[in-house]
Amino acid sequence: MKKGEQMQIETERLIIRPFRAEDEPALYEYLSDAEVVRYEPYHPMSMEEVRAEAVRRAEDKSFWAVCKKNGTLIGNLYFDKGDLNTWELGYVFNRRYWKQGYAYESAWALLDLAFREWDVRRVTAMCDPENTASWRLMERLGMRREGELKQNVYFFCDEAGNPIWKDTYEYGLLREEWKQR
Repeated sequence: MKKGEQMQIETERLIIRPFRAEDEPALYEYLSDAEVVRYEPYHPMSMEEVRAEAVRRAEDKSFWAVCKKNGTLIGNLYFDKGDLNTWELGYVFNRRYWKQGYAYESAWALLDLAFREWDVRRVTAMCDPENTASWRLMERLGMRREGELKQNVYFFCDEAGNPIWKDTYEYGLLREEWKQR
């Protein structure tokens, strides 16, 4: 099955599926949480913003809803194709489900499918160096830190309108490395 033909992925505890507009309440629960979006390029979202975001994600095949087997939406994965058959991985999870292995389980399942069936050549992921949980997850997935980019991005400005620059860790993983695991 090709990536464009998005389907459902099942793991021992999870169902990873396309987003639906009706995911709005559960999406609001974590996208409105300042701690959850602390390292994201957006502020906590209002109900109106999440309503629009739920509709947008339902149409965007790069976003995957991560649900417990009972259907409860607990987070999301982002997986988008870039140049040279390189894909970018991202993830955001409801704080109530942190430190339970759900991000690892879902990301592992998506990477395994991507490398085995979609002929993905390379996967990258980035995070703020202060986001220890994120870069540790990337390393658990077998990704290697390829570099630290200094003051390479900003999402917000201070009161005077000056950019608040952030550093970025960049990680990568090749199909050959995944298959050798």
